[in-house]
Amino acid sequence: MAAVDAQFYWMAAKIPSDQFLLYAFAGEPAHFDAAADAVSDRARACPALTMRVDDGNPLTYPRWVSGTPPPPVIHRLDRADWTGCLDAVAALGERQLDARVMPWRLHLFPGVTDIPGAGTGTVAVLQVAHALADGGRASALAAWLFGRPDPVPDVPVVPRGFLPRRAVAAARAHRRLDDDIAAGVIAAKSGSRPLLSTNAQPDGPRTLRTVVRRRAQLTGPTVTIAVLTAVGTALAAHLDEPTDTAGAEVPMAKPGPRLAHNHFHNVSVGLYPRLDPAQRAERIADELTAARRRAEHPATAAADRAFAAVPAPLLRWGVGRFDAATRPDQVSGNTVVSSVHRGPADLRFGDTPVVLTAGYPALSPAMGLTHGVHGIGDTVAISVHAAHAALDDVDAYLRHLEAAL
Repeated sequence: MAAVDAQFYWMAAKIPSDQFLLYAFAGEPAHFDAAADAVSDRARACPALTMRVDDGNPLTYPRWVSGTPPPPVIHRLDRADWTGCLDAVAALGERQLDARVMPWRLHLFPGVTDIPGAGTGTVAVLQVAHALADGGRASALAAWLFGRPDPVPDVPVVPRGFLPRRAVAAARAHRRLDDDIAAGVIAAKSGSRPLLSTNAQPDGPRTLRTVVRRRAQLTGPTVTIAVLTAVGTALAAHLDEPTDTAGAEVPMAKPGPRLAHNHFHNVSVGLYPRLDPAQRAERIADELTAARRRAEHPATAAADRAFAAVPAPLLRWGVGRFDAATRPDQVSGNTVVSSVHRGPADLRFGDTPVVLTAGYPALSPAMGLTHGVHGIGDTVAISVHAAHAALDDVDAYLRHLEAAL
């Protein structure tokens, strides 16, 4: 297992991080059991879905070993409308996966009513341990399960290298990055921000909500920028506190070939609620572009190579020292906006076509409000995951977000 994936695996014991990828299909298959069996057959044909974790040696990194794909779990809901289904998905977060047994599981919800754009249909939720996949790779695994013909590529096993040599190379590359920042060639990272109520410890009930738009209804150069612009407006309208410094963490794919199951980093962007939407979108776009340029600097790859060479006992010890109860004085973001385009609307469950896909980024000790932005075809789902301690009236916030969108 790559070091970054092992870190996700070990950290999951302190901060639950399972991903929940939702797919809604129009109608119910003519033969539901046969459709579920077809998904299981495709799982058995995908090497990435026939693995589990072996972590039996404290002196080495965990290993991926052969495993048996779990059968789908079929949920019959007492309240089988769209909101009731989202409530059931939120409850799944209380049952995190043990990746030593199964690093993924598919949940099926038949007969869900009031699905946006579909009426009554089937909702499928792929629960994935973060060590197995980041958002992009998890989306590719789900697409394979639901019929997309593109196989999910294996992640190569890369030699770890010698940490002192790689650490020296990383330090030199970082000095070059500092020089480039001082010369104005590369923009510096955004600084930390004051906490807002959205950074509260995520205690109390957790709520999921999703609104659906067509791509043409979103104003902005990209879907991600359009939603970030709207989130700035919605937070300023909803929160009874100053939001001038509000910012968001945005997961961004790393450049270069994938060398681990998790191939992304988080960047921080300002939300600039005082600017008009057009100016705000421009500032956000500039910050995202600057973050991509920093990621392409040789210092980033050098730091990744050094981290990959950290001995397993040292990284395991470091994760063990992490105290999830410690509250920070500053944060890199007051919310999360995670955006993934999941490709064309070519997925099917049995004979039923996909109508939308959504996702709900996990909460963490200093992050009680997150947003998911997920597109399939020209349909975009904008989702909210909130803890009561951070956002006591999710539906009121959602109304602000819908108006801003």
